[in-house]
Amino acid sequence: MTDPTDPTDDKSLRLRLADQLAEGGHLRTAPWRTAVEDVPRHEYLRGGYFERVDGPGPTAWTPVLPDDPRWLARCYADESLVTQIAGTIAPRDVRGAILRAPTSSRTMPSLVVRMLEELQVEDGHNVLEIGTGYSTGLLCHRSGDDAVTSVEVDQDVSASAGVALGASGYFPNLIVGNGLTGDKDGGQRDRTIATCGVVRLPYAWVEQTRPGGIILATLCGWMYSSELARLTVAEDGTARGRFLGGQVSFMLARTQLPPPLGMLPDLDGGDEQPTSVGADALDDWDTRFVAQLATPRAQRISLERDGRTEHVLIDVESASWAALAQHGDTWTVRQGGPARLWDAVAEHVTHWRRDGSPPLERFEITVTPAGQAVTWPRP
Repeated sequence: MTDPTDPTDDKSLRLRLADQLAEGGHLRTAPWRTAVEDVPRHEYLRGGYFERVDGPGPTAWTPVLPDDPRWLARCYADESLVTQIAGTIAPRDVRGAILRAPTSSRTMPSLVVRMLEELQVEDGHNVLEIGTGYSTGLLCHRSGDDAVTSVEVDQDVSASAGVALGASGYFPNLIVGNGLTGDKDGGQRDRTIATCGVVRLPYAWVEQTRPGGIILATLCGWMYSSELARLTVAEDGTARGRFLGGQVSFMLARTQLPPPLGMLPDLDGGDEQPTSVGADALDDWDTRFVAQLATPRAQRISLERDGRTEHVLIDVESASWAALAQHGDTWTVRQGGPARLWDAVAEHVTHWRRDGSPPLERFEITVTPAGQAVTWPRP
């Protein structure tokens, strides 16, 4: 008999997690509830995870391994757990703290099950998954091993996930490769789901999803505003859909990460002009997403210069930049390079505001062989 208060009983922890996810409205249907109750998430965290160390200065991470008494209960907490740093470093590789950036994680269970529910999987459907892990086990439980193909770019992550899946009794088709190209030899699937963020949804996913099939992915940008989108593939080879809300965020697919900033341009050049849209507009999630649509290659940083904060957009590829500063209640901008980055942002944001600032859930996403378009409804 399970004890829901026992932090060392993984079955009890799974049942408690399922209750929490159901009460939160994330877990809505019986097949996915049974999957959460049966699939052992801790198997996918046997290598440990990193815990953030809060404090001044750069973010530091320390490892938590299975011999730590906190480990098992944390595996069933509704939180994302970082499992890799800097592309290669696992928790067992570190003694003490590390200051590098995370590159892989186990997504919080509430988001995993929300996405699986939104995928609208039915009996008999086969699924292409981009990113291998705990969600793969849940998919196998729901649809069967033969119906699941999971593509993972990192060989070590794929290998450890394969061990966890085997320990759980699941043996799907696992591929190590660039998930943005999908599974070229696997034919068309009924459902495609990505557990990484993408700046541009690959048309390969559309080609590999049957007409009437669903693609679920998180569209992001280099200013790091993102949303979960669900698209339906049409007979003409296009995919259309909308955002689902919730400010969903994932680590970007590695091949779509922004380029290094390198040496900054001379930010003192250019004429300083007033602007009606200040850099503080980008503090708002929806506004920042709209700004990304105008300047999809721009990155955003803040600098302390001459005793004041400057907010800078930089497009490395075009060598364009914009630097904004606040003077009391007004904002000014200096711009350089072939593209007027802030002019584009201000125009796009102003048009969106004139149209009533519709929320992202009302935006439409269209993907065709020619590319991706994101639009909002206009009066």
